Amino acid sequence: MADYSKEIHVNWGESDPFGLVYYPRELAWFNDVEHDLFREIGYPIDRMIQEERRSFVMGDVHFRFVGPAAYGDKVRCSLVLEEIRERTLHWHCTALNLTTGAQVAEGRAVRIHAQIQQDGNLKSLPIPEDIRLALKRRLSAKGNQAP
Repeated sequence: MADYSKEIHVNWGESDPFGLVYYPRELAWFNDVEHDLFREIGYPIDRMIQEERRSFVMGDVHFRFVGPAAYGDKVRCSLVLEEIRERTLHWHCTALNLTTGAQVAEGRAVRIHAQIQQDGNLKSLPIPEDIRLALKRRLSAKGNQAP
């Protein structure tokens, strides 16, 4: 499947003085890009949580640091939707330092479509067909880079 990407700037405190990006920041970059994608296709995560008490929650995540990105560098974070299963989305994630041309991070993430129960626990749910179609439509369109 096609990818979705967005350019970000490395903020102060996201890496050490040598450009080693802190692991939680890598996760946050990809999380933010995924949320932008959902907002763009008409399913903002915050609305799903507030109005429908459901969301895509992290089920499994593996990232690795590949190369540096220092304060002020421009980075392109890309998500490739490798598979849509009944209840999960399987992403391959990469980050490229546009300032140096070197890869910064890569990994994979599995998101589970879940509903927040009254007791606060989560229950997995099938991904609605309208979300599946919106993802497929957006990710198969030409020009997948976010504004």
